This record gives sequence, structure tokens and C-alpha cells, in this order.
Amino acid sequence: MSRINDVVIKIATVNGTGSASANGLLMKAIFRMGVPVVSKNYFPSNIQGLPTWFEIRVTKDGFQARSNRIDIMVAMNAQTYSKDMNEVASGGWLVYDSTWPRSRLLDRKDITVLGIPLSKMCNEHFDGVRARMLMKNIAYVGALAALLEIDLGIITKLIEETFASKKHMVASNLDAIRLGYDSTKEHFSCPLPVTIEPMDKTRDHIIIDGNTAAGLGCVYAGATVGAWYPITPSTSLMDAYKSFCKQYRMDPETGGKKFLIVQAEDELAAIGVVLGATWNGARAFTPTSGPGISLMTEFIGYAYYAELPAVIFDVQRTGPSTGMPTRTQQCDFLLCAYASHGDTKHVLLFPANPEECFYMAVTAFDLADRLQTPVMVLSDLDIGMNDWMCPDLKWDVDYQPDRGKVLTAEDLESMERFQRYLDKDGDGIPYRTLPGESPKGSYFTRGSGHNKDGDYTEDPAEYQEVVDRLLVKWETSRSMVPAPEIEYSKFHNTAILSVGSCDGAVKEALHGLKEKNIGLNYCRVKAFPFNDDVKDFIDKHERVYVVEQNRDAQLRSLLILDADADPMKLVPMLHYDGMPINAEFVIDRVEEQFAKGRAA
Repeated sequence: MSRINDVVIKIATVNGTGSASANGLLMKAIFRMGVPVVSKNYFPSNIQGLPTWFEIRVTKDGFQARSNRIDIMVAMNAQTYSKDMNEVASGGWLVYDSTWPRSRLLDRKDITVLGIPLSKMCNEHFDGVRARMLMKNIAYVGALAALLEIDLGIITKLIEETFASKKHMVASNLDAIRLGYDSTKEHFSCPLPVTIEPMDKTRDHIIIDGNTAAGLGCVYAGATVGAWYPITPSTSLMDAYKSFCKQYRMDPETGGKKFLIVQAEDELAAIGVVLGATWNGARAFTPTSGPGISLMTEFIGYAYYAELPAVIFDVQRTGPSTGMPTRTQQCDFLLCAYASHGDTKHVLLFPANPEECFYMAVTAFDLADRLQTPVMVLSDLDIGMNDWMCPDLKWDVDYQPDRGKVLTAEDLESMERFQRYLDKDGDGIPYRTLPGESPKGSYFTRGSGHNKDGDYTEDPAEYQEVVDRLLVKWETSRSMVPAPEIEYSKFHNTAILSVGSCDGAVKEALHGLKEKNIGLNYCRVKAFPFNDDVKDFIDKHERVYVVEQNRDAQLRSLLILDADADPMKLVPMLHYDGMPINAEFVIDRVEEQFAKGRAA
């Protein structure tokens, strides 16, 4: 049975062999044919030598989640042949480099094996070990182009664009494409029953990863200071920010930099730099992952209590401890929500894709300034380091950063007395000053016990007055954070509630469940604290399936703690093996619940 624009390709290679360029070329060629596509890169945490996989899902319906089906496996790593062959769906194809013999023990009767002598062809055609290794990867792109009817003209244009400044690379890459393409056409029946045909579904869309989008968002938000210590999977966020600053933050007359980036000695120092910068009035941020949050905890608590704005990007990875740094999870919710000792609660934002990483970066800086507190954006490795298809990013040219309650010299002159931690408006948010505005606005920034004037205190009543006001500010923040995305029908009394990168899998699952006559409402929370819409959504349903990617149901715990949700209503559906969640997982778990009679 033939299928058009509905195929999953997985490419198995060895880390460090230069396959990333070839895989990106393949994905972009399909995208430029107008066909929706999404990729997932599964790579090891070492520098070179271990297996790596790259998965491309071609989906005419525009689904963004990982599929649990592999139609075509390109097995370029002899060490993983057995594993790779076992992953191919029945009726699928395995493409391998037939330069070397392959054990007959790995044969499967229900799939088709296509041997193409990629190494042999490249060894005969190209000089140099490195060139032969790289061109072998480009050659399998040519083979797939023949098998799937991918437009060679688009591939050619992409290569010419990529190597515009290196004309000799254009010729060699095109030669490699042609070697793989011609050999496949000569020896096999092409195309396969699964093909890719041009569509018009990628117009006004881009391919981008979440870290790049977030880095761009920081520039647009007006951030001028970034400090970090390198950690997977967040390092590329700062790399992107630096790259964009070099394009857009250079003084055209002097060539001077209008930004500051500090690679600190550790994460503790990085957040310290950020707090010093924000105290001085700059918009500043740091990207990190779970282990970095752990090191930053004391300073995060200091910022909460001293009421300093700061933005922290936590690109979550698998834990605990250092875990699997190149696998994805949503396992830092509780760590971030209550980071620091003592009574603290932190504003969290949960982007679902790179598009939201861009917009929520801007939101985070505005919230941090308005609330005078740390705001954390919790992405994850799947969003941060994988390429997604997103609508074109749009920008309001009239945007002005919302700096919140900052007093000017004129404001201070008209005041009888400046009291840094006094709540004048009843919303829990005091007024702040910036250094150098006026001597009248000077105060000590304290992480130790202080009163509403900013003076040191160990008086119980004065201390309690300040921390009670911080709770008022917390309640105020509920109306400021992004509202949840809700799909509701009064005809359904069962629902799914989810967060972040689960969104694509859940929406695809809802589509599949509807075809099985199972209707569910949906709520995706975008921020913590939860606003009244989240609580109302839960209250309207007899049962709510909480889908998240961790073992301990951390989102469910936050709903109980912060939204006073009925624990009996909240049924956890937990995915935490380090791989991105897929729709089939959600469908299977919902059907299990319905089979148990747990939905009315």
C-alpha cells in the first residue's frame, strides 16, 4: 500500500563522523518541497565514537511529536545493525552500506534490505580519509532522494547556498549526491511505495530549534548581559545569543559591543553576575540545566528575597544527578518552583515549542522586571536542541520593555522618604531605584533579614511583614503570567492536562482518540503559578489525565499544592525514559484507563 508524505526515516551513524550536515540537508530539502517535517537527534554525551541517531518525520498533517514507527532505517553503524533492524516497522526498509558483508543472522523476512556500496563508491571517487567519510554521508542523501523522489534541484540549491563561499565543496557534495542517487536508481526499483510529493504547507514557516529561538528572544527583549557556564543542553542558547548580538548589537560607528557575555567559572558565579547586572538596571539572563539550577539555588533565593529581577533558562535534561545529559525530560518543575531554602515560590514559564521559546523569552524579562523577582523559562532538550517547523516569528515594532515600578530622580524628589520594600499599591510589589539616579533612592540590597525600609532586622514582626508581602506579590503574579491553552466542550467530562513539549504528542493523540470515539477536553498550562482558569478546568471534570515527562508526577504535585486540585481527580500519565514522548503513548494510556472504567 502506497503512502504519500507520511514516512519516518531514521539514520544510524557514529558520533563525530560529520553526519549532522547530511541529515540537516535532507530535512531542509523536504521542508522546501512544502512538506511539514520535524526532526529528533539522539546523540551520546561523549565527543566522538558512540552511536548516534537522527530521526526525520515527514507528516502531511503537520504533527510535531516523535513517531513510534520507523519506515526507513539508514544503518551506517555496523555496531548497531541488530538494534537498528529491529526498530524497522513490518513492511519497512533497511538501507545499509554494503561495502562490507553483513551477517545473515540479522535478516528479517518482513522488511526489505537495500545494500548500497556507499563507502566503496566514495573511496574510489574522493581523496583523503576525512573527505571520504563526509561524502559517504552525503551519498546516502542521494540514495534517499532516489527512493523517496526528493527534488534533486532543491538539494542542489541547498548545497550551493551552504557552501557559497567554498565553491570546491559545492562540486564534491553534488558529486556525492549523484553517486548515491545513480547507484540506487540503477540497482533498485525507485521510488518506494512511500514517496514525498510537493505540497504548500510550509509557506510562512521556518525551521528552528528552541535554544536559537530563545537566544533571539533575549535580543528582542532588550537583554544586554548574559552569563553562563557551559552545560548540555543549554550551551547553544548562549551561542545563539552571542551570534545575534554580533549581528545586531554592534555600534556601527565605533565597532564597539553593546552587550556583555561572561563565561563564568561555574553556575553559581554566573547567576551572581546576572544579579549584579540587574541591580544596576540591565536586563540579564543565564541559560543552564538541572545541575546548574542546583548550584544557583542560594543566589536564586537571595534574588527572591532581595527582589531582584533575573531570567533563567532551564533546558531540562534527564536526571537525577548528572543523569543522561543528552536525553530529554521534564524533571525540574519542583526544583525550580521552590528553589532555595525557606519559603520561596518562583514564576515558571513552560514553552511548548521553539516559537514559544522566542515569545516567552520576552515575556520572562517583562515579568521579572514587573515582579522584581527571578523568572525561569523551563524548556527541555527536545525543544532546545531539535529542529522544529514553526510559523514565522513576528514582532511588534512598537514594543517597549515593561520595566515595572522603577522610580526616577524626579519621582524621588517628590517623595518624603524612599522605603524600598514598602507595598504602597496593595499588590505586593514595591518600588525600586537604580544606582546613580539619586542619593535619596539609595538602599542596601539585603538577602539577610530586612524590614520594609531595607534595614537589617531580626525583629520577628518586621521579618514576617516582608515575607507576607512577598506572598501577596505571588498572588498578584497569577493574573500576569500567560493563561493556559484550553480546548473545552461541555459534552466531555474527562480531560487531559499537560505541559511544555508534551503538547504535540497530546494534540496528535486527541486526534487519534477522536477517531476511536473517545472525546477529551484539553488544557495546557503555560505558567506557574496557575491562574483561576486552570483550577476551573479541573473542577469541571470528573477525571483529568496529567501527562508529563518525569517519574514523580511533578506537575500533578504542583497542581495539588498551588491550585488546590483534588488529588483523586488527577490521574498521572508519566513518560520518563529520556526519549521524547509520542502520541501512541498517550493513546495507549487513555485506552487503558477507559478499559478500567475510570472515565464516566
